[in-house]
Amino acid sequence: MKKQTKFTYIFTLILLPCFLFGQRQQAIELANLYKKGKLKSVNREIKIVSSDSGAYLKILENKKEGIVWLPVKDFKNGTIEIEMRGKDVFQRSFIGIVFHGVDDINYDAVYCRPFNFFAKDSVQKIHAVQYISHPDFTWEKLRKERNAFFEKEIINPPNPSDWFTMKLVIDNTTVKAYINNADQPSLIVEKLNNRTSGKIGLFTADSSGGDFKTIKINYKKIHSKP
Repeated sequence: MKKQTKFTYIFTLILLPCFLFGQRQQAIELANLYKKGKLKSVNREIKIVSSDSGAYLKILENKKEGIVWLPVKDFKNGTIEIEMRGKDVFQRSFIGIVFHGVDDINYDAVYCRPFNFFAKDSVQKIHAVQYISHPDFTWEKLRKERNAFFEKEIINPPNPSDWFTMKLVIDNTTVKAYINNADQPSLIVEKLNNRTSGKIGLFTADSSGGDFKTIKINYKKIHSKP
């Protein structure tokens, strides 16, 4: 019995750094969340579509911004990776991730404009991936006052009509966006508000819908030593 107690103690000491400095991970099939009634849609109709590669969530088009809230309320630092698909139609495809959300009005988001992935116009090309912080910093305000600071060209862009992944790495005030497991981020920004945690959701902007399949969330929790 003493040997077992000693082994348990040593095993706990080995695992403790993993809990203190590691990450809590979730991989979520969005179709399953929908079937369980765990998604809350704001200004969008959603449905499940079956395909050979598995079921996915389809967000239908509508005017103004739309959010589909996930049952996640306490995300602070870590990574959020989404598998999604838009379309190559000008001004009709804006898809991304909401994070540090308080409610339907107060939130941060990073989203892509697939129709700009291979834009021939150099100005349009740098409008491929965008950070916003609602309600104070809309894309219009940021582009007018600090053009090209909060939206960038995507490095090695994917086919705008195919599935691709976007991973956000959030570390306190810094947000980085990586497309399709790229080594370098396409976008690096400093957050424009003091929110440090909140809800996660799927984002579609004005006149846009989109397809979303799987989301992976890593909650990074680092505790300082005494």
